[in-house]
Formats: sequence, C-alpha cells, structure tokens
Amino acid sequence: MELSNLRPAEGSKHSDNFRRGRGHGSGNGKTAGKGHKGQKARSGAPRIGFEGGQMPLYRRIPKRGFKNRNHKEIVAINISALEVFENGATVDVEALMAQGLIKNPADGVKLLGNGELTKKLNVKVNAYSESAKEVIEKLGGTAEVI
Repeated sequence: MELSNLRPAEGSKHSDNFRRGRGHGSGNGKTAGKGHKGQKARSGAPRIGFEGGQMPLYRRIPKRGFKNRNHKEIVAINISALEVFENGATVDVEALMAQGLIKNPADGVKLLGNGELTKKLNVKVNAYSESAKEVIEKLGGTAEVI
C-alpha cells in the first residue's frame, strides 16, 4: 500500500446531494429522512445548540477577554537578523523568506531596532520602528514602506 492508493473505507462517505421528498420511488420520499413525528420532524425544529430550554453550553462556559476581528498578524524581525545579507542588497519580504528569516509573512513584516547592523541595505517591508529606520538611513541605506 502506498499513499497514492489510499481510499476512505467502503460505506464511510455519504453524499448529501440527493433530493428529499420526491416520492417513495426515490428512496427518500414520504417523511424525507426526518422519521415519524416528533419535534425534529416539524418545520419549526430547534436551532443547532438548542437544549430544550436548559441554559446552553455556549452560554454556560465563562468567556474572558476580547477577540478583535480586525486583528493583524504582524511578523517582527530585529535589525541584527539582516546581517546575513550582502552589502548593498535589496531586502524585501521574498528575500527574507528565501533566507529563512520568516516563514509566513501573514499580514505584514515589521523591522525592529534591536541589535546592530553594519551593512548598507535597501529595505522594503510593511513597517519600521523609528530606531530601525534611523540605523538603516545612518548607514546610507533606504527604508521603504510597501
């Protein structure tokens, strides 16, 4: 057996694209897969998570903090990490990924001013700390925001 031969077990996968309630000849007529009578057979069946009036699980469990739906995942790199580049090189997100300094740029890359830099570089990332921008420009490089 090889990875290319793997298949789900026979009968373990079910298609959900059949038409319900189209006569008993279709195999899914009459009660249309809802069984006989009962609350779940009726048109006003309770929503998912409804527990018959008991306080539902999603309300019983305590919630803490705040989840910002506009949160951005910014990758931070210290300026000392840029020492791996040659003098006069152009450093952008693709170059950082090629060097293995970042894996996934997510929503952006920010350069922080920790450490020392001795090379003139042309850096193009999403954001800079003031100290990082100062160090790059002091050495004669450029700090461009993309």
